[in-house]
Amino acid sequence: MMGNHPYDAYYSKLLPALISKVEEFRLLNYETAQTDMLWRFLKEKKWKSMDKERPMSRLVGDILSVKPGEYMNYTQITAYKAPEWNEPMSGEELASLFVPPKGRE
Repeated sequence: MMGNHPYDAYYSKLLPALISKVEEFRLLNYETAQTDMLWRFLKEKKWKSMDKERPMSRLVGDILSVKPGEYMNYTQITAYKAPEWNEPMSGEELASLFVPPKGRE
């Protein structure tokens, strides 16, 4: 999880809050929530403009205040921008799309 973002140094201290938030999302049936994606969301969206000295309590507050809709919008947009959506499918992949389900042959 280490990168070039200044708050990456706090990742291990913030991990319990990240895990708690992901568990909350899963209780709300957002079962695809992941701590690493939540961390990316925070760095790219919430903490885009950073304070020089942001207290740890405020970072935890930022994590716990993420709304499910904000997070899910980010994950969907990120998935659409992923390179595999733009790559052409192989003949085998394309053929597998048109195989009838079992029992309907």
